[in-house]
Amino acid sequence: MREADLAPFVEVFNAENRSARIESERFRQYPHDELAARDKVNLDITWLKDSSATDLDDGVPPEVIAQEIVDDLTAALVEFSAVADALAARAAGTSTVPRSPA
Repeated sequence: MREADLAPFVEVFNAENRSARIESERFRQYPHDELAARDKVNLDITWLKDSSATDLDDGVPPEVIAQEIVDDLTAALVEFSAVADALAARAAGTSTVPRSPA
């Protein structure tokens, strides 16, 4: 999430002059009675769900995701090690052959 993602809310929130706030389809006030009448005073705004968002639960098991992360990090470590070796060799005035993955 970036600051630009919050810009529309910040503009409507109008912290300097709350009485000048303008309600819209996405941003509106809720009366206390309406909030209190909700089950467990649930503040979820499900009516605002972004229909373009994809379901993040795509059924991939956590152990598969974890292994993919390990594989990606291992590959990145190999690449960074090769860069570090090359920089060290250059600093020492020699050349080196990148080491092969272990």
